[in-house]
Amino acid sequence: MSGRGGRTTDRCGPVLLGVRHHGPGSARAVRAALEQCTPAAVLIEGPPEADELVPLAAHAEMRPPVALLAHAQDDPGRAAFWPLAEFSPEWVAMRWALEHGVPVRFIDLPAAHSLAGGDDGETADEGAGEQEAGDQETGEQGAGAAEVRIDPIGVLAETAGYDDPERWWEDVVEHRGGGGAGADALAPFAALAEAMAALRETYGDGGHDRDPVREAHMRLRLRAARKEFGDDLAVVCGAWHVPALAQRTTMTADRQLLKGLPKVKAAVTWVPWTHRRLSRRSGYGAGIASPGWYGHLFSAPDRPVERWLTKVAGLLREEDYAVSSAHVIEAVRLAEGLATVRGRPLAGLTELDDAVRAVMGDGTDAPFLLIHDRLVVGEVLGEVPEDAPAVPLQRDIARSQRTLRLKPEALERELELDLRKETDAGRSRLLHRLRLLGIPWGEPTRSRGSTGTFRETWRLRWEPELAVRVAEAGIWGTTVLSAATAKAASEAAGAAHLAEVTALAERCLLAELPDALPVVMQALSDRAALDADVGHLAQALPALVRSVRYGDVRGTDAVALREVATGLAERVFVGLPPACPGLDADGAADMRGHLDATHQAVGLLGQPDTERRPEGNGLRTRWAGVLRAVSERDTVPGLLRGRATRLLLDDGELGDGGAERLMGLALSPGTPPTDAAGWIEGFVGGGDGGMLLVHDERLLALVDGWLTGVPDAAFTDVLPLLRRTFAEYESGVRRTLGELVRRGPATAPRHPAGDAPDAAVPGFGPGLDRDRAAAVLPTLRMLLGIGQHGFGDDPPELSRPADDLTGART
Repeated sequence: MSGRGGRTTDRCGPVLLGVRHHGPGSARAVRAALEQCTPAAVLIEGPPEADELVPLAAHAEMRPPVALLAHAQDDPGRAAFWPLAEFSPEWVAMRWALEHGVPVRFIDLPAAHSLAGGDDGETADEGAGEQEAGDQETGEQGAGAAEVRIDPIGVLAETAGYDDPERWWEDVVEHRGGGGAGADALAPFAALAEAMAALRETYGDGGHDRDPVREAHMRLRLRAARKEFGDDLAVVCGAWHVPALAQRTTMTADRQLLKGLPKVKAAVTWVPWTHRRLSRRSGYGAGIASPGWYGHLFSAPDRPVERWLTKVAGLLREEDYAVSSAHVIEAVRLAEGLATVRGRPLAGLTELDDAVRAVMGDGTDAPFLLIHDRLVVGEVLGEVPEDAPAVPLQRDIARSQRTLRLKPEALERELELDLRKETDAGRSRLLHRLRLLGIPWGEPTRSRGSTGTFRETWRLRWEPELAVRVAEAGIWGTTVLSAATAKAASEAAGAAHLAEVTALAERCLLAELPDALPVVMQALSDRAALDADVGHLAQALPALVRSVRYGDVRGTDAVALREVATGLAERVFVGLPPACPGLDADGAADMRGHLDATHQAVGLLGQPDTERRPEGNGLRTRWAGVLRAVSERDTVPGLLRGRATRLLLDDGELGDGGAERLMGLALSPGTPPTDAAGWIEGFVGGGDGGMLLVHDERLLALVDGWLTGVPDAAFTDVLPLLRRTFAEYESGVRRTLGELVRRGPATAPRHPAGDAPDAAVPGFGPGLDRDRAAAVLPTLRMLLGIGQHGFGDDPPELSRPADDLTGART
């Protein structure tokens, strides 16, 4: 035969089966062609280093999607993937060969050359394997210029009058039937080979400048296979390469193209893959738009429309959509009708989406994203046998996952951990150690339930790229513990800033790395002694104090950490007051953050068990003195003075009238309006500042009085600062403040003759509005379960008339 297709003789010569790398129609056609030809060997486009891994494809624990991962042994970050799904023609050919005892050989350019190619864009996400495997599906259509990568499928679709290459491919290949008994299984490949030959004659290599080298290597491997197995061979490769493999060239010319290629030592293994990473949206060059849909077409060749819409209905029911069997029947009829009107051999994904939108979604797109994510793309995660080649670190991670019953999943999920339980504590240690190693399988997130220190919430999602991260982290050790310890010690030695070391100390405690902690603590002490910048010290203190707290919670000896934290706090106390005067607006905003962080850290450091740790109260007392010095110094920006005053007020350090005195000084007529506005921002800024003004009308009156006295010329300068301050409040707080300001100062209510006004509650006007209090009583009785006239035998005071209520404040 000519190499462009097949023939129907008893025995076939080298048969070139041009395919689309992830297509169920191509996969079924490949199996039919192999059944017809029964070749002596099967050659597949892929890295030759993977030849020894082929038998694992028949392993009972091997479940696609999977990928061949190749990485440079000296630089694991240089890696490439060759993904395979159950509907990939290469996977089907491999499984057919294993079932029939036929040898399999990979014939593409070796990974040792691909990884050494020096292409700057090759990473684990868009590596050599992905770009090479997807050469016929990537790029833009051009006019034959070498710098433009054409899309052969797009060109053929346009020639056929289609505006969508995916729809053309589905109509011509994926939805095509098997042709019935006695049909020539090689005929479709011959037709596709002729089309690709015409394209190659017009466009040459189509801008795929690496293809000539790869195709030269494929021809050399094909010649070697013919010498070993004879001419009864089947070659499964991208359809774009078929004309080049059928081309007559000399061995010398092909070897000349391969001469001088750079080379590295590469390792290859199988790793799990996901449907989501098969999607073109993920950045995978040979990706397809709908891997879940293609998987369905491959696994359900009979009645695919009915089965698909049944899946959709099941998913929508799980999400509480009202979908019945009648909806499914009607959607099937509509999809088939649309396919007929549009001249398609079978309803495709476009028709099915339209039918679901019209029948099950009531004309809206509400369920579309759900169906796309769960079914059209899907969250299927493949599995690889335990005895597949792997770095020792990967094996230790797998052992830990089995021990802790923490199975990797492609679907993102939240995991709540109670650190008082041994298993959950082990899970926390593993996840923290992996994050320290740069393997972000889990990301900490805010818990929707308890926020205690004994609980953690993680968001887990296993991505295929993490296999490369594991290979990279393997240089630190053979186990998770040893690798995390070694990397923590290395990071401590190379840290440039004090805050980096304190953050590392916190991570070591969370990961429970006792051997790394002394090294980190020594680095922390050395840098803290040399760093005189108050901002750096204040940035480092919160993480260090959290580490002390985590040490208490997790049963870790944190005495050394507490000593360093206390010393760091003392240095902040000394350096903070001189660092505040003369700051500009940006510097004051940064220093305000340092004030808040230090205040929170001192509160945590001096909180627990003051009898055993009397230094806690001493720290808080000295910190109160620092805040008092900042709040009363005129040269300090108003933002910082206001914030220091607020922190003192929250801690009860100002006494009666202290806040009013400082506010009165700050808002006096001699204070520049912009400085006074900054003071207000510091004092009542933040989400809780509005509630302070709501419940203390004396402070609100001071703010209101100052604002009404701001000169017109300065008001435009003050207004943006005030808007920024009050915009942080919730709408209900702003509305209440507006009502209080509109009502004006509270006045004493009228009282019946002979009644003395009640004493005022702080933050409220004097006296009691009995009518308003009586209106609350029915609701209060209902909440407390009290009858209309009390509990029955209860004292009569509970059911006194509203006019006699004098102590109804609660």
